[in-house]
Parts: sequence; structure tokens; C-alpha cells
Amino acid sequence: MLRALTVALALLAGAAPALAQNGPLRIEITEGVIEPLPFAVPKFVAENSGAGGLATEIARVVAADLAGTGLFREIPEQAFISQITSFGAPVQYADWKAINAQALISGAVTAGGGQLTVKFRLYDVFAGQELGSGLQFQGTEDGWRRIAHKVADAVYSRITGEGGYFDSRVVHVAETGGKADRKKRLGIMDYDGANVQYLTDSNALVLAPRFSPTGDRILYTSYETGFPRIYVMDVANVGKRELPIPPGDMAFAPRFGPDGRTVIFSLTQGGNTDLWRMDISGSGAQRLTNAPSIETAPSFSPDGSQIVFESDRSGTQQLYIMPANGGEPKRISFGQGRYGTPVWSPRGDLVAFTKQNNGRFHIGVMRTDGSEERLLTASFLDEGPTWAPNGRVLMFARETQGASGESSLYSVDISGRNLKRVPTGGGASDPAWSPLQP
Repeated sequence: MLRALTVALALLAGAAPALAQNGPLRIEITEGVIEPLPFAVPKFVAENSGAGGLATEIARVVAADLAGTGLFREIPEQAFISQITSFGAPVQYADWKAINAQALISGAVTAGGGQLTVKFRLYDVFAGQELGSGLQFQGTEDGWRRIAHKVADAVYSRITGEGGYFDSRVVHVAETGGKADRKKRLGIMDYDGANVQYLTDSNALVLAPRFSPTGDRILYTSYETGFPRIYVMDVANVGKRELPIPPGDMAFAPRFGPDGRTVIFSLTQGGNTDLWRMDISGSGAQRLTNAPSIETAPSFSPDGSQIVFESDRSGTQQLYIMPANGGEPKRISFGQGRYGTPVWSPRGDLVAFTKQNNGRFHIGVMRTDGSEERLLTASFLDEGPTWAPNGRVLMFARETQGASGESSLYSVDISGRNLKRVPTGGGASDPAWSPLQP
């Protein structure tokens, strides 16, 4: 059994992981301190004249992806004793072991005619072994960042045993202007904030964008007509259409079901707001709740059998779960304060939420039965969590206190570690993480 890169992740009961210091490397639950795995990514080898700049950039993105998780620590190039100058040359394990590199990633890049090929190898330095061979990705030169993310995902998965999340995108509400005159439009970007593109103009207020399970469509709420209405957009061509919602005053908070055809949303009729579901074509509309309260922010379980949502039916804003076709809701939140914006984890084991208590906002997680509640953040205003495709990381919006009140995106590990700001080049809120791209 391979030694140094066999890593088992265990994140339970709110404890942060730590790296075992003796024997096979694995991540164990400790008192909340982690020693990241040291790794080295030498410059990738440019195998033809057109690949020079791209080889360097791709290696840098791979390193940034891994280091950004908080589970890995990059060894800087100035510490290297030897370099990788030929992709096929034998690895000098002693040189890498001397600088305590436990994982080594080498690569080679060929570019030309707008096409790109990236080969890479992952080595367990302490065991003196290569982990897998003949690994490569192909794509376009313009899509070099995607290929770099795919390489990082492959390395991450091989070391941790978990699915990756780097080759994914985030749709969000991009914000400009002062607090009194803020303009909002839909933006989409790589998970790390790169390659920002805008999907709508700022002429109409937009809210709550949500990806389809395949990442090719987005549901969102727009005030384009002067009233909140739900639209579906094709990401590739930015074509959109309004969904044929049953008659009502307001329709908002839409989300896809796991089948990609079912849509669940809130609809206000006669002053009462309930949950509805229907086919994306508009057929089969079904009212799921019927209570003198506000039901909103629904989210399907990964298998599509249940829905978690927020409601004030108990007198305060709390979280409930009910069958996906309707039925008696069961309350799952019982702590102090108010709960909202619940989102079911892709793994099916946790629900993320926003909590307000004692003048502070928090992003938290709990088991689907309401047990083991853990608060991961605390600030003036944190809200709207969204899950990474592998269910390990959350992204959310944080608003600063003061007259400007700018909102930014942040991410945090489900252990509560590695809180960091996501660069977006401007104000941003309401993030929604895509699945891994095909």
C-alpha cells in the first residue's frame, strides 16, 4: 500500500483535521490544528516553442488550486535543489526529500494551432514511487486555465480520495454603485474568481441565480417586468425565457431538482407565500405547502426525495424538511436565533444555512435531522451559502458594515478552517456553485 500520499479525510463533529506525523500519511481528527501536506510543482516542461508561457502559467494555477484548499503547502521554487527539465527523465527523489516535499507534480505542455496538450505525473517522494502514469488532458489554448484546474482536480482526488472542485464555475450577482443606488447583474466566473463574464445588463434587478445539475442552465429571479418573475437562461448562448408560472403576485427563489427538469420555487398569491413545483416546461404545477406563513428558499436532497426550506410558521424563521411531493414538514432547527437559506450538501449528509443571532450573522451546517449544528463563520452579515461540487467547501456573501456596505464572496472549509475572500473585481453576492464541468 502506498505510503505518503494515501490520505483519508475525516471531518466530523466540528473538529478540523491534522496530518499524522508517523506511519502512513492520513488526516486524523485532532484539536483543530492541521499540518498541510508539503508539495512541489516545478515549472512544467514546454515541449515546443509555442508552449513556453502556458507551461509556466498552468503550473502556477495547479499550485494555487492545491495550496488554496489549506490541506497542502507549496514549497517555493527557491528551495528546489534540482529541477525537472525533461518530462521523461528519472526523478531525483533524494533532492525532493531533502526539502521535505512529500508530493511532487511534474508536467509537460505542447501547444499549437490553438490546441493544447498537458501531460502530468504525481510522485510520492518518500516512497519513491509514481502514482499513476500516462495522465494527460487536451483542450484549446484559450481554455488553458480549465486544463490546469483539471490537473489539480486529478491530483487532489488521488491524494485525498475525494472528488475535486477546481474545474467548476460560480454564478453570482455582480454589484456596482453605492448602497443607495446599487446596480446588479448576473456574473459567472471560475471558482477562483478568474474569467468573470456578465450574463445580463444592470437595467433590471436580478436575484438568486441557481445552476442546473449539468451546469448548462441557470434559474434566476428578475424584475425585468417590474415584478419578480423567474427566468431560465442557457449559459452557452445567454438566451433566456420567462417560466410560465401559475398566476400570482410574485415568483422567486427558484431551484432545479436533481433531474434537471423539475423546478421548485416560492409563489405569493393573495398575500400568502407557499412552495410550488412544476416541470420546467410549465406543466404539472403543484402547490406543496398551504399555511398562513412564508415558505421560501427550497433546496432538494441529492436524491430528489425531500426538500429543505425556511418558514416562519412557528413564529420565527426556522428550517423544515418535507417530502418532495408535499406532506407534513418537520422542523430541524432549534437553536437560538433565526435560520434561513438552507442548502442540501451534494453528499446528502449536511444542510448549510444562514443564522442570525445576537446581532451577528453566521454560516453554519447541521445534520439533516438538525443535530450537530456547527457555526463556521461570524460577521456583521454573512448569508447565502452554496456548496462546492464535492461537498467540502462553502461559498457565501459577506457584507461589510458602514455606509458603503459592499458585499464580497468568501469561502470556508466545512471544518470552519481556511476562510478566505474570493476575488471578483467588484461587489458580489448570492453565489451558486456549478457542478464539475464536463
